[in-house]
Amino acid sequence: MIARCTLFTAAALWTVGAYGFAAAPAAAQAYPAKPVKLMVGFAPGGPTDVIARLLGQKLSENLHQQFVVENRVGAGGNIAMGIVAKSAPDGYTVLVVSSAYVVNPTLYGKNATYDPYKDFAPITVAADSPNLVVVNNSVPAKSIKELVEVIKANPGKYSIATAGIGTTPDLAAELFRMTYKLDAVRVPFNGAAPALQSTLQGQTPIAFSALPPATELVKSGQLRPLAVTAKHRSDALPEVPTMVEAGIPDQESDTLQGVLVPAGTPKAIVDLLHDEIAKAVADPAIKKRLAELGFEPVVNTPAEFTAQIKEEIEKWGKVIRAANIKVE
Repeated sequence: MIARCTLFTAAALWTVGAYGFAAAPAAAQAYPAKPVKLMVGFAPGGPTDVIARLLGQKLSENLHQQFVVENRVGAGGNIAMGIVAKSAPDGYTVLVVSSAYVVNPTLYGKNATYDPYKDFAPITVAADSPNLVVVNNSVPAKSIKELVEVIKANPGKYSIATAGIGTTPDLAAELFRMTYKLDAVRVPFNGAAPALQSTLQGQTPIAFSALPPATELVKSGQLRPLAVTAKHRSDALPEVPTMVEAGIPDQESDTLQGVLVPAGTPKAIVDLLHDEIAKAVADPAIKKRLAELGFEPVVNTPAEFTAQIKEEIEKWGKVIRAANIKVE
C-alpha cells in the first residue's frame, strides 16, 4: 500500500541558526489536505468524463479526500486546458485529457490556450482505446484491404463519417485517405453518436470511430467492423483484426486518456498521483468497467508520457498541415 506523502513548503524547508545547527522543518502539509479538482474539457457522460469519475472515485477512497470532477466544456477541450495551465502548481487542480491535448496545438495554432511542453507536468496515460473502422452492412468490403479496393473502384461514391474535426478518428480517417489516395469525402460530425447514426442509415457508409461508442453496434451486428487501429487486438472486440494484420501498415492511432498537473507541481505529488492512478486502474472492478467501455489500462511513467506527447504532436501535426484541416 502506498503511503500518503508529506510535503514541505519551499519557503520553510530548514532554518539555520546562528551556530549553524539545522532546525526541524518550520512547516509541513500533508497532501491532499483539501478537495482536489479533476478538470475535464468535455461534457458529462463522454469517455474522458467517465474515466475521470472512475479515477476520482478510487482516489477519493484511497487518499481519504474528495477528488471532484469539474466539466469546463468548449473549444475542443481548450477552455479546461487553459484554466489548468494557469492554475497553482499545488496538486489541487488536475487535468484529465483526451487526445485533444496532442492535437489542439497544431489544430488551433495561435488560438490554443496552452503550451503542451511548458505548461504541464505529465503524470500518466491512465487508459487508451484504439480507433475502429466500421461500415454499413450494404458496403461490399469484408476487410480493410477490400475497402481500399472498393473505394478506388468507385471514386467519389463513398464518404467517411468521423466524430468531429481534429478528433483522432477524424485524423486517422484523413491519414488513411491520404496514404491510399482515396477519392472519398471525410465528413466530421459533432460527436461519435451522430457519425455512427449516419453510417447506420447509409448516408456516410464508412466510419472511423473511437471504439467505445461503436462496440455495441458491432456486437449487435448493426455495423460491420473491418479493423482496429491499435498495435494489438482489443479485448472488447477480439475477433476484429488490427490494420497491420489486415495488410494496412503505418495507420496506428488511438484515443488516450491522460492525467497532467500544472508545471512546477512538486515531484512528490506527481509521484503520489501516478502511483495511486496505477492502483486505481489495477482494481478489478475498474478494469472490468474499462473493458466494458472499450478502454485498456496503460499507466506509463511521466517520462514515457512526455515522450508520447512529443511523438503524437509531431505525427498528427503532419496530417493536419498536409490536409489543411482547420477549425471553423
